[in-house]
Amino acid sequence: MEPLKGSQKKYLRGAAHRLKPLVLIGARGVTEQLLGSVDLALKDHELIKVKFGDFKEAKKEISAEIAASTKSELVGIIGNIAILYRPHPNPEKRKIKIP
Repeated sequence: MEPLKGSQKKYLRGAAHRLKPLVLIGARGVTEQLLGSVDLALKDHELIKVKFGDFKEAKKEISAEIAASTKSELVGIIGNIAILYRPHPNPEKRKIKIP
């Protein structure tokens, strides 16, 4: 996946506005189960929100680690919520069309 441009990230942040967080980072932090949950959510939805219940001071580093581990793109961090995007591998099944 090629890196997103600033305008594309802005579009995706706007599209994520109406979404609810699907994954919560709790006391155990980044675990294999958490990465599996994020990977599955990205496979199903392409664009997801991850909420930080704990580790709020390290959210930038943890978000970058999750994005790298799941081969997704960190679209932005708003408050204690990170927005991640990964397009569906099959172009015909993609739900989100980026301008």
